[in-house]
Amino acid sequence: MTADTRPGILDGVRVLDFTAMMSGPYATRLMADLGAEVVKVEPPEGDHIRMRPPRRQGRSTYFAQLNAGKKSIALDLKKPEAIAAIRELVVRCDVVVENYRPGVMKRLGLDYASLSALNPKLVYCSISGFGQEGAWAGRSAYAPVLQAASGYDMANLDYQEGDIERPLKNGIFVADVLGGSLAFGAIQAALFRAARTGKGDQVDLSLMDAMLGMLVYECQEAQFPAERRRPLYKPTRASDGFVIIAPVSQNNFEALAHGVGHPEWIGDPRFSTGTEREHHWSELMQLLDDWAAPQTAADCEAAMHAAGVPCSRYYTVREAMQLPPLVERGALQTIDDGAGAFQVPNPAFRFAHTTAHARNRVAGLGEDGPALLADWLDWSEPRIAALREQGALHVKA
Repeated sequence: MTADTRPGILDGVRVLDFTAMMSGPYATRLMADLGAEVVKVEPPEGDHIRMRPPRRQGRSTYFAQLNAGKKSIALDLKKPEAIAAIRELVVRCDVVVENYRPGVMKRLGLDYASLSALNPKLVYCSISGFGQEGAWAGRSAYAPVLQAASGYDMANLDYQEGDIERPLKNGIFVADVLGGSLAFGAIQAALFRAARTGKGDQVDLSLMDAMLGMLVYECQEAQFPAERRRPLYKPTRASDGFVIIAPVSQNNFEALAHGVGHPEWIGDPRFSTGTEREHHWSELMQLLDDWAAPQTAADCEAAMHAAGVPCSRYYTVREAMQLPPLVERGALQTIDDGAGAFQVPNPAFRFAHTTAHARNRVAGLGEDGPALLADWLDWSEPRIAALREQGALHVKA
Protein backbone atom coordinates (compact mmCIF):
# COMPACT_ATOMS: atom_id res chain seq x y z
CA MET A 1 0.00 0.00 0.00
CA THR A 2 1.35 3.44 -0.89
CA ALA A 3 1.74 6.01 1.86
CA ASP A 4 -1.36 8.14 2.41
CA THR A 5 -0.20 11.75 2.65
CA ARG A 6 -3.65 13.29 3.02
CA PRO A 7 -4.40 15.12 6.28
CA GLY A 8 -6.34 13.45 9.07
CA ILE A 9 -9.75 14.82 9.97
CA LEU A 10 -8.66 15.04 13.63
CA ASP A 11 -5.24 16.56 12.99
CA GLY A 12 -4.44 18.98 15.81
CA VAL A 13 -6.83 17.38 18.32
CA ARG A 14 -5.06 16.41 21.54
CA VAL A 15 -6.29 13.51 23.66
CA LEU A 16 -5.23 12.34 27.12
CA ASP A 17 -6.04 8.64 27.23
CA PHE A 18 -6.42 7.13 30.72
CA THR A 19 -7.78 3.84 29.40
CA ALA A 20 -6.68 0.22 29.62
CA MET A 21 -7.93 -3.18 28.52
CA MET A 22 -10.05 -2.91 25.34
CA SER A 23 -13.09 -0.60 25.24
CA GLY A 24 -11.28 2.68 25.92
CA PRO A 25 -8.16 1.90 23.89
CA TYR A 26 -10.39 0.88 20.96
CA ALA A 27 -12.10 4.29 21.02
CA THR A 28 -8.88 6.27 21.28
CA ARG A 29 -7.10 4.25 18.60
CA LEU A 30 -9.83 5.26 16.17
CA MET A 31 -9.04 8.86 17.08
CA ALA A 32 -5.33 8.26 16.46
CA ASP A 33 -6.22 6.70 13.09
CA LEU A 34 -7.84 10.00 12.14
CA GLY A 35 -4.77 12.01 13.08
CA ALA A 36 -5.41 13.00 16.71
CA GLU A 37 -2.40 13.25 19.00
CA VAL A 38 -3.36 10.61 21.54
CA VAL A 39 -1.23 10.38 24.68
CA LYS A 40 -1.70 7.17 26.62
CA VAL A 41 -1.29 7.90 30.34
CA GLU A 42 0.00 4.68 31.87
CA PRO A 43 0.97 3.64 35.40
CA PRO A 44 4.69 2.95 35.97
CA GLU A 45 4.12 -0.76 35.32
CA GLY A 46 2.20 -0.02 32.11
CA ASP A 47 -1.12 -1.23 30.74
CA HIS A 48 -1.04 -4.95 31.51
CA ILE A 49 -2.30 -5.66 27.99
CA ARG A 50 1.30 -4.92 27.00
CA MET A 51 2.12 -8.46 28.12
CA ARG A 52 -0.91 -10.26 26.71
CA PRO A 53 -0.35 -12.80 23.91
CA PRO A 54 0.01 -13.03 20.99
CA ARG A 55 3.60 -11.90 21.68
CA ARG A 56 6.99 -12.16 20.05
CA GLN A 57 10.29 -10.83 21.38
CA GLY A 58 8.42 -9.66 24.47
CA ARG A 59 6.05 -7.40 22.53
CA SER A 60 2.30 -7.94 22.35
CA THR A 61 0.60 -7.54 18.98
CA TYR A 62 -2.71 -7.53 20.90
CA PHE A 63 -1.56 -4.36 22.69
CA ALA A 64 -0.18 -2.92 19.47
CA GLN A 65 -3.44 -3.29 17.57
CA LEU A 66 -5.31 -1.38 20.29
CA ASN A 67 -2.69 1.33 20.78
CA ALA A 68 -1.02 1.93 17.43
CA GLY A 69 -0.36 5.58 16.71
CA LYS A 70 -0.46 6.73 20.34
CA LYS A 71 2.23 8.28 22.49
CA SER A 72 2.96 7.09 26.02
CA ILE A 73 3.65 8.89 29.26
CA ALA A 74 4.07 6.87 32.47
CA LEU A 75 2.97 8.72 35.60
CA ASP A 76 2.45 7.52 39.15
CA LEU A 77 -0.93 9.09 39.92
CA LYS A 78 -0.39 8.44 43.63
CA LYS A 79 2.14 11.27 43.53
CA PRO A 80 0.77 14.82 43.80
CA GLU A 81 3.45 15.98 41.38
CA ALA A 82 2.00 13.67 38.71
CA ILE A 83 -1.51 14.98 39.30
CA ALA A 84 -0.23 18.56 39.02
CA ALA A 85 1.43 17.71 35.69
CA ILE A 86 -1.80 16.18 34.39
CA ARG A 87 -3.75 19.28 35.33
CA GLU A 88 -1.31 21.40 33.33
CA LEU A 89 -1.59 19.06 30.33
CA VAL A 90 -5.40 19.20 30.45
CA VAL A 91 -5.34 22.93 29.79
CA ARG A 92 -3.64 22.18 26.47
CA CYS A 93 -5.74 19.23 25.32
CA ASP A 94 -9.18 18.76 23.80
CA VAL A 95 -10.31 15.36 25.05
CA VAL A 96 -9.88 13.17 28.12
CA VAL A 97 -10.97 9.53 27.96
CA GLU A 98 -10.96 7.22 30.98
CA ASN A 99 -12.35 3.81 31.85
CA TYR A 100 -11.50 3.49 35.52
CA ARG A 101 -14.17 2.29 37.91
CA PRO A 102 -16.55 5.19 38.69
CA GLY A 103 -15.19 7.39 41.46
CA VAL A 104 -11.49 6.79 40.85
CA MET A 105 -10.90 9.93 38.79
CA LYS A 106 -12.82 12.03 41.31
CA ARG A 107 -10.63 10.76 44.15
CA LEU A 108 -7.60 11.77 42.10
CA GLY A 109 -9.04 15.22 41.46
CA LEU A 110 -9.21 14.46 37.75
CA ASP A 111 -12.98 14.20 37.30
CA TYR A 112 -14.95 16.22 34.75
CA ALA A 113 -15.99 18.93 37.19
CA SER A 114 -12.39 19.53 38.28
CA LEU A 115 -10.86 19.48 34.80
CA SER A 116 -13.57 21.39 32.96
CA ALA A 117 -13.01 24.24 35.41
CA LEU A 118 -9.47 24.42 33.98
CA ASN A 119 -10.56 23.93 30.36
CA PRO A 120 -14.22 24.76 29.58
CA LYS A 121 -13.92 23.35 26.02
CA LEU A 122 -12.82 19.95 27.33
CA VAL A 123 -14.64 16.86 26.07
CA TYR A 124 -14.46 14.26 28.84
CA CYS A 125 -15.52 10.67 28.16
CA SER A 126 -15.97 8.09 30.92
CA ILE A 127 -16.49 4.48 29.86
CA SER A 128 -17.82 2.08 32.49
CA GLY A 129 -19.83 -1.08 32.80
CA PHE A 130 -23.04 0.38 34.18
CA GLY A 131 -22.67 4.16 34.05
CA GLN A 132 -21.22 6.67 36.48
CA GLU A 133 -24.14 6.62 38.94
CA GLY A 134 -26.63 4.10 40.27
CA ALA A 135 -26.76 0.92 42.31
CA TRP A 136 -24.46 -1.02 39.99
CA ALA A 137 -21.99 1.76 39.19
CA GLY A 138 -19.24 0.32 41.37
CA ARG A 139 -19.40 -3.20 39.99
CA SER A 140 -16.51 -4.66 38.06
CA ALA A 141 -17.65 -5.10 34.49
CA TYR A 142 -15.63 -6.99 31.91
CA ALA A 143 -17.07 -7.87 28.54
CA PRO A 144 -18.10 -11.46 29.41
CA VAL A 145 -19.91 -10.16 32.51
CA LEU A 146 -21.77 -7.54 30.49
CA GLN A 147 -22.66 -10.01 27.78
CA ALA A 148 -24.21 -12.21 30.48
CA ALA A 149 -25.93 -9.38 32.38
CA SER A 150 -27.43 -7.70 29.31
CA GLY A 151 -29.35 -10.75 28.11
CA TYR A 152 -27.07 -11.21 25.09
CA ASP A 153 -25.85 -14.67 26.11
CA MET A 154 -29.28 -16.00 27.00
CA ALA A 155 -30.74 -14.63 23.76
CA ASN A 156 -27.98 -16.40 21.84
CA LEU A 157 -28.65 -19.62 23.77
CA ASP A 158 -32.33 -19.38 22.87
CA TYR A 159 -31.40 -19.36 19.19
CA GLN A 160 -29.48 -22.65 19.46
CA GLU A 161 -30.91 -26.05 18.62
CA GLY A 162 -30.54 -29.32 20.47
CA ASP A 163 -29.97 -30.07 24.15
CA ILE A 164 -27.64 -27.21 25.03
CA GLU A 165 -28.03 -26.70 28.76
CA ARG A 166 -25.92 -23.63 29.44
CA PRO A 167 -24.96 -20.38 27.70
CA LEU A 168 -22.23 -20.75 25.10
CA LYS A 169 -18.62 -19.82 25.75
CA ASN A 170 -17.48 -16.77 23.84
CA GLY A 171 -13.98 -15.32 23.62
CA ILE A 172 -15.05 -12.39 21.42
CA PHE A 173 -15.50 -9.26 23.53
CA VAL A 174 -18.49 -7.74 21.77
CA ALA A 175 -19.26 -5.32 24.63
CA ASP A 176 -15.81 -3.74 24.51
CA VAL A 177 -15.64 -3.18 20.76
CA LEU A 178 -19.25 -1.98 20.59
CA GLY A 179 -18.80 0.33 23.57
CA GLY A 180 -15.52 1.69 22.24
CA SER A 181 -17.13 2.42 18.88
CA LEU A 182 -20.04 4.25 20.49
CA ALA A 183 -17.68 6.22 22.72
CA PHE A 184 -15.72 7.28 19.65
CA GLY A 185 -18.90 8.54 17.99
CA ALA A 186 -20.09 10.36 21.10
CA ILE A 187 -16.72 12.09 21.47
CA GLN A 188 -16.95 13.38 17.90
CA ALA A 189 -20.42 14.79 18.58
CA ALA A 190 -19.13 16.55 21.70
CA LEU A 191 -16.14 17.93 19.79
CA PHE A 192 -18.54 19.33 17.20
CA ARG A 193 -20.49 21.05 19.96
CA ALA A 194 -17.27 22.45 21.45
CA ALA A 195 -16.24 23.82 18.04
CA ARG A 196 -19.62 25.52 17.58
CA THR A 197 -20.22 26.84 21.10
CA GLY A 198 -16.86 26.88 22.87
CA LYS A 199 -18.31 24.59 25.53
CA GLY A 200 -17.22 21.03 26.11
CA ASP A 201 -19.30 18.19 27.51
CA GLN A 202 -19.14 15.00 29.52
CA VAL A 203 -19.83 11.65 27.87
CA ASP A 204 -21.04 8.90 30.22
CA LEU A 205 -20.79 5.68 28.19
CA SER A 206 -22.33 2.54 29.72
CA LEU A 207 -21.28 -0.76 28.18
CA MET A 208 -24.46 -2.33 29.57
CA ASP A 209 -26.53 0.26 27.69
CA ALA A 210 -24.52 -0.46 24.56
CA MET A 211 -25.22 -4.17 24.74
CA LEU A 212 -28.94 -3.70 25.30
CA GLY A 213 -29.11 -1.23 22.42
CA MET A 214 -27.58 -3.86 20.13
CA LEU A 215 -30.37 -6.33 20.92
CA VAL A 216 -32.88 -4.61 18.65
CA TYR A 217 -35.30 -7.46 17.88
CA GLU A 218 -34.72 -9.16 21.21
CA CYS A 219 -35.58 -6.04 23.22
CA GLN A 220 -38.93 -5.72 21.45
CA GLU A 221 -39.66 -9.45 21.55
CA ALA A 222 -39.07 -9.37 25.32
CA GLN A 223 -41.93 -6.88 25.62
CA PHE A 224 -44.22 -8.34 22.96
CA PRO A 225 -43.53 -12.09 22.67
CA ALA A 226 -43.89 -13.47 19.17
CA GLU A 227 -46.46 -16.17 18.47
CA ARG A 228 -43.71 -18.45 17.20
CA ARG A 229 -39.95 -18.42 16.94
CA ARG A 230 -38.66 -16.50 13.98
CA PRO A 231 -36.83 -18.62 11.39
CA LEU A 232 -33.06 -18.42 11.49
CA TYR A 233 -30.59 -19.01 8.70
CA LYS A 234 -28.33 -21.79 9.87
CA PRO A 235 -25.15 -23.33 8.49
CA THR A 236 -25.75 -25.57 5.50
CA ARG A 237 -23.33 -28.50 5.50
CA ALA A 238 -21.32 -29.11 2.34
CA SER A 239 -18.84 -31.92 1.78
CA ASP A 240 -15.88 -29.95 3.15
CA GLY A 241 -17.37 -27.22 5.28
CA PHE A 242 -20.38 -24.97 5.67
CA VAL A 243 -22.16 -22.17 3.84
CA ILE A 244 -24.79 -19.73 4.98
CA ILE A 245 -27.61 -19.24 2.48
CA ALA A 246 -30.00 -16.36 3.15
CA PRO A 247 -33.01 -16.06 0.80
CA VAL A 248 -34.39 -12.99 2.54
CA SER A 249 -37.13 -12.14 0.02
CA GLN A 250 -39.54 -13.89 -2.31
CA ASN A 251 -37.30 -13.08 -5.27
CA ASN A 252 -34.32 -14.52 -3.39
CA PHE A 253 -36.22 -17.71 -2.69
CA GLU A 254 -37.28 -18.15 -6.28
CA ALA A 255 -33.68 -17.55 -7.41
CA LEU A 256 -32.58 -20.14 -4.83
CA ALA A 257 -35.01 -22.72 -6.17
CA HIS A 258 -33.67 -22.26 -9.70
CA GLY A 259 -30.07 -22.16 -8.47
CA VAL A 260 -30.28 -25.53 -6.72
CA GLY A 261 -32.10 -27.09 -9.68
CA HIS A 262 -35.49 -27.39 -7.97
CA PRO A 263 -37.81 -24.82 -9.57
CA GLU A 264 -40.74 -26.95 -8.39
CA TRP A 265 -40.13 -25.57 -4.86
CA ILE A 266 -41.63 -22.28 -6.00
CA GLY A 267 -45.06 -23.88 -6.42
CA ASP A 268 -44.73 -26.21 -3.43
CA PRO A 269 -47.49 -25.20 -0.96
CA ARG A 270 -44.97 -25.49 1.88
CA PHE A 271 -42.73 -22.81 0.41
CA SER A 272 -44.89 -20.70 -1.91
CA THR A 273 -45.09 -17.70 0.45
CA GLY A 274 -42.93 -16.27 3.19
CA THR A 275 -45.47 -17.27 5.82
CA GLU A 276 -45.61 -20.86 4.59
CA ARG A 277 -41.82 -21.05 4.47
CA GLU A 278 -41.68 -19.94 8.11
CA HIS A 279 -44.07 -22.78 9.04
CA HIS A 280 -41.94 -25.31 7.14
CA TRP A 281 -38.53 -23.76 7.78
CA SER A 282 -36.82 -26.89 9.10
CA GLU A 283 -37.93 -28.82 6.00
CA LEU A 284 -36.45 -26.15 3.71
CA MET A 285 -33.20 -26.16 5.66
CA GLN A 286 -33.01 -29.96 5.39
CA LEU A 287 -33.52 -29.78 1.61
CA LEU A 288 -30.63 -27.32 1.38
CA ASP A 289 -28.44 -29.70 3.41
CA ASP A 290 -29.36 -32.52 1.02
CA TRP A 291 -28.47 -30.33 -1.98
CA ALA A 292 -25.15 -29.20 -0.55
CA ALA A 293 -23.95 -32.49 0.95
CA PRO A 294 -22.20 -33.90 -2.17
CA GLN A 295 -20.68 -30.54 -3.17
CA THR A 296 -17.83 -28.46 -1.88
CA ALA A 297 -18.59 -25.28 0.01
CA ALA A 298 -16.89 -23.32 -2.78
CA ASP A 299 -19.16 -24.88 -5.42
CA CYS A 300 -22.25 -24.15 -3.31
CA GLU A 301 -21.18 -20.54 -2.87
CA ALA A 302 -20.50 -20.17 -6.59
CA ALA A 303 -23.91 -21.60 -7.50
CA MET A 304 -25.71 -19.24 -5.14
CA HIS A 305 -23.78 -16.20 -6.33
CA ALA A 306 -24.54 -17.10 -9.93
CA ALA A 307 -28.22 -17.27 -9.04
CA GLY A 308 -28.12 -13.97 -7.15
CA VAL A 309 -28.80 -15.49 -3.71
CA PRO A 310 -27.01 -14.05 -0.64
CA CYS A 311 -24.50 -16.69 0.43
CA SER A 312 -21.06 -17.12 1.94
CA ARG A 313 -18.74 -19.86 2.97
CA TYR A 314 -17.70 -19.92 6.64
CA TYR A 315 -14.13 -18.64 6.68
CA THR A 316 -11.56 -18.57 9.44
CA VAL A 317 -10.18 -15.18 10.46
CA ARG A 318 -6.90 -16.09 8.76
CA GLU A 319 -8.77 -16.85 5.53
CA ALA A 320 -10.97 -13.76 5.77
CA MET A 321 -7.92 -11.49 6.05
CA GLN A 322 -6.98 -12.57 2.51
CA LEU A 323 -10.39 -12.10 0.87
CA PRO A 324 -10.66 -9.68 -2.08
CA PRO A 325 -13.00 -7.10 -0.48
CA LEU A 326 -10.60 -6.63 2.43
CA VAL A 327 -7.46 -6.63 0.32
CA GLU A 328 -8.91 -4.27 -2.30
CA ARG A 329 -10.12 -1.77 0.31
CA GLY A 330 -6.84 -1.83 2.20
CA ALA A 331 -8.68 -3.00 5.29
CA LEU A 332 -5.43 -4.13 6.90
CA GLN A 333 -2.42 -1.93 7.64
CA THR A 334 1.11 -3.25 8.08
CA ILE A 335 2.89 -1.81 11.10
CA ASP A 336 6.12 -2.66 12.94
CA ASP A 337 6.42 -2.40 16.72
CA GLY A 338 10.14 -3.10 16.77
CA ALA A 339 9.76 -6.86 16.90
CA GLY A 340 8.73 -7.24 13.26
CA ALA A 341 5.96 -6.40 10.83
CA PHE A 342 2.35 -7.52 11.24
CA GLN A 343 -1.12 -6.43 10.17
CA VAL A 344 -3.84 -4.61 12.09
CA PRO A 345 -7.30 -3.59 10.87
CA ASN A 346 -7.91 -0.06 9.68
CA PRO A 347 -11.18 1.71 10.56
CA ALA A 348 -14.14 0.35 8.63
CA PHE A 349 -14.96 3.80 7.26
CA ARG A 350 -13.24 5.87 4.56
CA PHE A 351 -13.24 9.58 3.73
CA ALA A 352 -12.92 11.15 0.29
CA HIS A 353 -10.55 13.95 1.28
CA THR A 354 -8.89 12.87 4.55
CA THR A 355 -7.13 9.76 5.72
CA ALA A 356 -8.18 7.13 8.26
CA HIS A 357 -5.69 4.36 8.92
CA ALA A 358 -3.59 2.77 11.64
CA ARG A 359 -0.37 4.67 12.23
CA ASN A 360 2.94 2.81 12.11
CA ARG A 361 4.06 3.53 15.65
CA VAL A 362 3.72 1.60 18.91
CA ALA A 363 5.17 3.54 21.81
CA GLY A 364 7.32 1.95 24.47
CA LEU A 365 6.16 2.47 28.03
CA GLY A 366 6.61 6.13 28.94
CA GLU A 367 8.95 6.87 26.07
CA ASP A 368 7.24 10.12 25.07
CA GLY A 369 6.89 11.57 28.57
CA PRO A 370 9.86 13.96 28.66
CA ALA A 371 9.29 15.26 25.11
CA LEU A 372 5.58 15.71 25.80
CA LEU A 373 6.21 17.83 28.90
CA ALA A 374 8.74 19.90 26.97
CA ASP A 375 6.52 20.37 23.89
CA TRP A 376 3.10 20.88 25.50
CA LEU A 377 4.20 22.67 28.67
CA ASP A 378 7.59 24.11 27.73
CA TRP A 379 9.16 22.46 30.78
CA SER A 380 12.92 22.65 31.12
CA GLU A 381 15.11 19.56 31.30
CA PRO A 382 15.90 20.16 35.02
CA ARG A 383 12.18 20.35 35.85
CA ILE A 384 11.49 17.13 33.95
CA ALA A 385 14.44 15.45 35.66
CA ALA A 386 13.06 16.57 39.04
CA LEU A 387 9.72 14.91 38.25
CA ARG A 388 11.57 11.69 37.53
CA GLU A 389 13.57 11.97 40.75
CA GLN A 390 10.35 12.43 42.69
CA GLY A 391 9.12 9.09 41.29
CA ALA A 392 6.19 10.73 39.52
CA LEU A 393 7.45 10.32 35.94
CA HIS A 394 8.81 7.01 34.66
CA VAL A 395 10.65 6.26 31.43
CA LYS A 396 11.42 2.63 30.71
CA ALA A 397 15.08 2.14 29.91
